Amino acid sequence: MIASAVLNQQLLEYLNTGILLLDVDLSVIYMNPAAEVLLQVSGRRGIGEPFYDLAWESDEDRDALQGSINTGYTFTKRETEVTLHNTQVITVDYSVSPIVHPESHTPCLLIEIQGRDRLMRISREEQILAKQESTREFIRGMAHEIKNPLGGIRGAAQLLSRALPDQSLDEYTNIIIEEADRLRDLVDRLLGSNQLPKEESTNIHEVLERVCQLIEVDQLGDIKIVRDYDPSIPEFTSDKSHLIQAILNLCRNAVQAMIEAKIEQPTLILRTRTKSQFTIGHQRHRLVAKISIEDNGPGIPEQLKDNLFYPMVSGRAEGTGLGLSIAQSLINQHEGIIEYESEVGRTEFSIYLPIKHS
Repeated sequence: MIASAVLNQQLLEYLNTGILLLDVDLSVIYMNPAAEVLLQVSGRRGIGEPFYDLAWESDEDRDALQGSINTGYTFTKRETEVTLHNTQVITVDYSVSPIVHPESHTPCLLIEIQGRDRLMRISREEQILAKQESTREFIRGMAHEIKNPLGGIRGAAQLLSRALPDQSLDEYTNIIIEEADRLRDLVDRLLGSNQLPKEESTNIHEVLERVCQLIEVDQLGDIKIVRDYDPSIPEFTSDKSHLIQAILNLCRNAVQAMIEAKIEQPTLILRTRTKSQFTIGHQRHRLVAKISIEDNGPGIPEQLKDNLFYPMVSGRAEGTGLGLSIAQSLINQHEGIIEYESEVGRTEFSIYLPIKHS
């Protein structure tokens, strides 16, 4: 049975791939709903507009589209960045095929376009979670191998201290004991909390206000704190102390980075929003709280970006490199994740937490 024009039209409307049809002047003569969503423009506004007024890539790529009409050349581009009419930058795959319009019989271009940002973000999150889990397993094994001989060293030092004839030599055994204790504490910090989250009803803004109080008490410098809260975020179940610790670690890192870089007007922005139908790792959640910690500091050094959440990785001379690793671990226990974007003058850490009710 031959498909009717109405059926063909309906099929295009239901596709998840964005479909656009351009005329010889590269103006839009058709766009399906998926293209409207991806390019963030309604069909009523987009049809008749030059394609590159809606989504700009480069002069070379505009010439490639024009050349495709002239030569009949088909091409595909992968993971290319396109700037939309509202200045937002998105990553897309698109294919260009010259065709003949079925009604006017004039040359035109068929563009199939798919957004890559969501898939890339999910892939990045899976890598973060996998790295975090493998790191945690490695540290557990290493901690066991370190703490056993440390206990023996400490015990031997205590026995030696009692057997020494001269008390003035106790100074040396005390150093052994103190250093063994310091190493044990470091290993414990690497392991993080071994307590499961205590689920209780949580107002995320109360948590953030508590963090603000602690930052102000630190008196690390004249930091301007800007609150940009969404009051509609409902309460959800979590371990408040774990959330406070994780967010505090992120905020302290941001504040210390701004102070060490001697930023003229150091500013910390705490922002809350919600995301619906949001995927974290493999799991899709109906509603997610997004907590952003943004600063105007120097940014994260390029060489640290791939390993930022590993223990002992720090961009500060006096940093231990444990704050971010512990924060990520605490948020993972809530089935959430921490992501970041960073450039000179702006770094934003975003915590995504599923909103669950007891």
